[in-house]
Amino acid sequence: MRETSDSVMLLCDTEEEYAQLMTEFLNRQKGLPWELHTYTKVEDLLREEQSAVEMLVVSERAFSRELSMLSPQKLVVLSESGVMRWENVYYVDKYQEAEGVFNYLLNLYMDRLESQPPRISGVRRGRNTCWIGNYSPVKRGMQTSFALTMSQILAREHPTLYLNFEYCAGISELLPDMQTLDMADLLYFLNAEKDKFRLRMQTMLKRIGDLSYIPPMKAGQNLLTVTAAEWLGLLGKIEELGEYEYVILDLSESMQGLFDILRMCSRVYTLTREDRIARSKLLQYEQVLSLCEYGDVLNKTQRVSLSHIHRLPGELEQLTKGDLAHLVRGLISDLAKETDTETNESR
Repeated sequence: MRETSDSVMLLCDTEEEYAQLMTEFLNRQKGLPWELHTYTKVEDLLREEQSAVEMLVVSERAFSRELSMLSPQKLVVLSESGVMRWENVYYVDKYQEAEGVFNYLLNLYMDRLESQPPRISGVRRGRNTCWIGNYSPVKRGMQTSFALTMSQILAREHPTLYLNFEYCAGISELLPDMQTLDMADLLYFLNAEKDKFRLRMQTMLKRIGDLSYIPPMKAGQNLLTVTAAEWLGLLGKIEELGEYEYVILDLSESMQGLFDILRMCSRVYTLTREDRIARSKLLQYEQVLSLCEYGDVLNKTQRVSLSHIHRLPGELEQLTKGDLAHLVRGLISDLAKETDTETNESR
């Protein structure tokens, strides 16, 4: 028999393909609070596992009262018929998206969580985070398209998080449901449930391919009420988690502390246009940075003009193809070379 601990979750489903796919999905999630053991036969589970476990997740067709001998803290049935046949168990729809099942299980775990859980398999502490800021006083310069393109390209090889701080993000795919938790909720969890922040953030993460993102605020006016200290506290907490190599910030003047956030970035990209009004706005912005003693922000700012790009793909996932993607890959290559040079010089 295999000895278990309180940080074990058992998954049992006689449908082998489902068990395999769900296991692969769960193992891809960062910072899991459990060690996952998967079975496709109840008799194997009962023979190999003993002692109490944190959570037992079993499909409806595999459910057996013998499983209660394991004394799980939470017993969850993957419902296939929609009928709640047993008492004192939790039910979750088996055939919804895997992310929905995962979020349900994680919320169940947090309901009884009293302190920060131990970090286990596969999570690395102290990952150096490269913060990339995107901000321009010039509007309609394709800043969000640029930031999402860079985020998705980076995410193919590096753990990457995209955060949007615009008053109106304007991209329905980033906020498909008005009931979706967003950046405002993440700030609440940071202030009210610090010991659960990592897991709360995990339940909120959405994905575009390999890229992780937190949905932007549905009500843009909420951005105006968040203090600079709160924003910096949130970003500092994300860095402390050590999950991401790159965090891409899609910034706007709707937030307090904009200049301080730009200062913490390794690189700032400022999208420009070629007309006279755009040039005047950029000049005024740069003068304000200098007057407010943020000249260091200017030193790491790179102007980027997308005036030669006239057409973008219709789907967000397709932004990694075409002229914009080609330009962004060049910028990423330049950034990597500069980073390597700075690393070598510091040794």
